[in-house]
Amino acid sequence: MSGSVTPLRAGNGSVVRPVREDRRALDGDDRTARAVWSALVEPGDRAAGLLLAAHGAPAALAGVRAAVGAASGAGSPEGVVARLVEPLGEDDRRGARRALARWAVRLPGLAPDGGLRDHLTAGGRLVVPGDEDWPPGLDDLRETAPPALWVRGTLPAAGRRAVALVGARAATPYGEHVASRLAGDLARAGLVVVSGGAYGIDAAAHRGALAAGGTTLVVVAGGVDRPYPAGNARLLAAAVEQGGAVLAEVPPGALPTRTRFLQRNRLIAAIAGATVVVEAAWRSGALSTARHAAGLLRPVGAVPGPVTSAASAGCHRIVREEAATLVTDADDVRELVEPVGTVDAPDAPPDTGAPLTGAPATTRGPEDVDPVAARVHDALPRRVARPDGDVAAAAGVTLREAQDALAVLELGGWAQRTATGWRAAVPT
Repeated sequence: MSGSVTPLRAGNGSVVRPVREDRRALDGDDRTARAVWSALVEPGDRAAGLLLAAHGAPAALAGVRAAVGAASGAGSPEGVVARLVEPLGEDDRRGARRALARWAVRLPGLAPDGGLRDHLTAGGRLVVPGDEDWPPGLDDLRETAPPALWVRGTLPAAGRRAVALVGARAATPYGEHVASRLAGDLARAGLVVVSGGAYGIDAAAHRGALAAGGTTLVVVAGGVDRPYPAGNARLLAAAVEQGGAVLAEVPPGALPTRTRFLQRNRLIAAIAGATVVVEAAWRSGALSTARHAAGLLRPVGAVPGPVTSAASAGCHRIVREEAATLVTDADDVRELVEPVGTVDAPDAPPDTGAPLTGAPATTRGPEDVDPVAARVHDALPRRVARPDGDVAAAAGVTLREAQDALAVLELGGWAQRTATGWRAAVPT
């Protein structure tokens, strides 16, 4: 299909190039190519980041399309793949070749523009590196930085300070009170409050900032068109209405899965100048945000709780074992943020979050077995079974990886094979 399309304007007034159905034209546009990349790969895909850095988003995407097309019978794939991975080191070349097999499963089902036109029509924006409001802290993620951000609302100016307040969904009244108070005081001091939009501490932090007339950013694990949890939909809308934003690295329509939640935490840590864990149990996912922040050389704070409360065990643990700073009020938190910007990014790639010492060794879910198995488990439907090929595409892995993971999940009682395919199961 051809023809002209009326130019769409982003929220900042800049004209976004018209989206045409000519795939080569689409791939040649950096913004559109990055939209496709974010739909093609799972969050934190290092191989994708390396190829984008080596070739740029349009050329890298064209190379992937050529390699996948050649492998499917449109030519000889080896020469195409060799040219694509040639700028990388030997180990990274092997990783990129494996990644191509993963991407080949998902690529045929993608919209030519990655869903960008629909997002813009709905009033959203796509923010990419080089835009004025691209959060500069994301660059510290290096090759695991997102190709683009899908945004509803307004991102703060690059120089404005931000603090992440994170913690447990199953928060106590004490934790919610402290989170709301900290967020309100920080907002009144002119800081942006960043969190993940979940129940518990996240929601209390967002509400506290909004009640103080401040700005809050909600970093979600699924598409920005899928408020999750649904009970916080009004809260997310209020964040946008009051000058903040809801943002994601996955396109609209993407489901929030466990692995995407964990990867989302690295964005929260990178966007904020400091991360404060308000209330977290021993194995709380909020601790992964603290680990990412520490790996990026960001200050980490923790709020103490009653020594008898399991809900604060994770906070006490990172103060004792991980040198987190104990904080009790907004002034303590502001002291963490003051040095931000004076420390250069490390020469080595950022730490992706080593396990904290002293954690119980018991296996509690697929995520404790293997990261690929965790992604496959996230992709399994709960009711209607799906063929293994559909599961592979949803998980962003190769068919062989999906089949191997399904076998492991079946043995562990986490997946059930039926006459029509696979679905999730609950271990007995």
